[in-house]
Formats: sequence, structure tokens, C-alpha cells
Amino acid sequence: MAKGTYIQKGYIIDFTNSTGADIAYGDVVPIGARIGIAAEDIAKDATGSLNVSGVFELPADNTVAFAVGDEVYWDNVGGKLTKTAGTYKAGWVIEPKALAGTTAKVKID
Repeated sequence: MAKGTYIQKGYIIDFTNSTGADIAYGDVVPIGARIGIAAEDIAKDATGSLNVSGVFELPADNTVAFAVGDEVYWDNVGGKLTKTAGTYKAGWVIEPKALAGTTAKVKID
């Protein structure tokens, strides 16, 4: 039987910043097909910490309502959450967002 070796809880991971720019604390960082949230400032080419689990309030599309449980995606060009499936899965909504709301609370995963 194959075995795994425990490394860490996985709420925060090490991330080497190869984006070509500095990352500020709280920035949304696309990683593969998902997002992380910078847990600290991460200079270009340096390694720092990214939150990859937890609930965060993020900018959101203000032309559509979000319901609890809706899957949302990160629009990296617009810098906001959207319900339109896209490149970066953000997670799911934990609190209703009204149509004109500009932020949403999301459980990232």
C-alpha cells in the first residue's frame, strides 16, 4: 500500500514569487487554477506565505447577487469575484451578497 508523509496542515503554504512584481499583504494571488491570499509582503523572487484556506472578504461583481453556497471565481483582469466560471476558482460564498454589493465573503479552497 502506498504511504504519504505528513508535511503541514496546509492552511498556509510557502510560495515563491515568480510573478515579476512584489506582492503585498492581502493581495489575491492566482496559483494554478486557484487563488491564495498573501499572508505577508512577498518581494519579487522571494518566498513567502500564502493563505490557501479560510474565509476572506474580497471585491465582487456588483451586477449579480451571490447566495450562500454559490461557487465563485476570481477575475484577475477585473480584480473581483464573479459567478462566471473562469480560470481561477476562488471558493464558495458564506454569506448572501446583494445585487449591488461590492464585496463578498468567500471560503477559499
